[in-house]
Amino acid sequence: MLVKRMAIVLAAGQGKRMKSKLYKVLHKVCGQPLIGHVADALSGVAERAVVIVGHGAEQVRSYVEQTFPGRFEFALQEQQLGTGHAVMQAESLLQGEQGITFVVCGDTPLVSAETLQEMTDLHLSSGAAATILTARLDEPTGYGRIVRDEAGHVLRIVEQKDASPYELAIDEINTGTYCFNHELLFAALKNISNQNAQNEYYLTDVIGILQSQGEKIAAYCAPDPSEAIGINDRLALVAAEQAMRARINVGHLLNGVTMIDPNSTYIEKYVQIGADTVIYPGTILKGQTVIGEDCVLGPNSEITDCQIADDVQIRQSVLTQSTVGSHTTIGPFAYLRPGTSLGEHVKIGDFVELKNATLDDHSKVSHLSYVGDARVGKNVNIGCGAITVNYDGYSKHLTEIDDDAFIGSNVNLIAPVKVGKGAYVVAGSTITHEVSENDLAIAREKQINKPGYAEKLRNRKKPN
Repeated sequence: MLVKRMAIVLAAGQGKRMKSKLYKVLHKVCGQPLIGHVADALSGVAERAVVIVGHGAEQVRSYVEQTFPGRFEFALQEQQLGTGHAVMQAESLLQGEQGITFVVCGDTPLVSAETLQEMTDLHLSSGAAATILTARLDEPTGYGRIVRDEAGHVLRIVEQKDASPYELAIDEINTGTYCFNHELLFAALKNISNQNAQNEYYLTDVIGILQSQGEKIAAYCAPDPSEAIGINDRLALVAAEQAMRARINVGHLLNGVTMIDPNSTYIEKYVQIGADTVIYPGTILKGQTVIGEDCVLGPNSEITDCQIADDVQIRQSVLTQSTVGSHTTIGPFAYLRPGTSLGEHVKIGDFVELKNATLDDHSKVSHLSYVGDARVGKNVNIGCGAITVNYDGYSKHLTEIDDDAFIGSNVNLIAPVKVGKGAYVVAGSTITHEVSENDLAIAREKQINKPGYAEKLRNRKKPN
């Protein structure tokens, strides 16, 4: 029988220990906000999900709605009165449902869909009323401990401050992620109280209530202890970043990517990389970047939201929102800004900047040039120091260079302007009018030499 699966994400806390203007669950790990990682994990296992918002409700809700449209509902916890109180805020939305409900903290970015699925399988097969996601840590200080009997059944969760010396020696901890029988969860929530030092309603009290009613409590130990990392301060944020980055890099390595030094290679979550690509140290791959096969990237390159074809080489360069065709070389020290599109066998050399520019196959901009708001055809050579002068102080204008044209060194192309097919623009020219097909354009002053004048100039400038 199919069992409906729901989820409640606790994301109402401000995160004072982060000491930040940004609300805690919007801090990023490997390029994605904490709550985004949790939402990704739940999207594969839950049919309905409610996010409990509080501090920064509008910002948190806006991010989730834009990134996961139509997949999450929201409930407001106006006062932060504990985790149990937070879950209560979802009752009106989920009233009348039957099945199982996950409760996951929005600041646990490393929890995975695979672990949640395995936790669900254990929950259903064991007939438990609640299943706790646990982990074994070498240093469990600060976490609630899982106390089991000799048969391995869960007896209770003991908080650090209440634990005996025997219990403090236990290395299995409560991660704060649970799977509940939906109806039993909300029935038990009606019986919890805030008679404690913090005057808060604790979700962990539900476990004790269910046990007192004779219900079974199960625990699933996460295979990767990093899934237990919850973010309360910047130190934990660093730990999560390192663990997530290692997980991402291992995935690419197993898929046939070579990394010379994985510890100095930064790859965000949604990046795709083809087999036999080699990545050198200091390379940063971000956003929705897709890298083809047999590429060589780095060292020290940053690539964001780009589409890179096969057999591309990128050295010490920055690329953003650009498309690069196969067998193209870029760098060192090139800058491809948004809207750049390169064909196949294109060469972009050192200190070249491109913006909103299309270069077709076999064209070259070898060094020290700016090509912006331009459409460049096939087999075009753009010489050293050439510039498309695209901005008149008010508007951007287009430069067009047709196939087989040659643009000499230190040429200024004053847009809007067109250079025709096979045309030749002589070095040092400033072009303000169209150059027709196969024409040669010269636009520079006649050279004048004044014999002996250099000596007169030096004598004039010598100090007395």
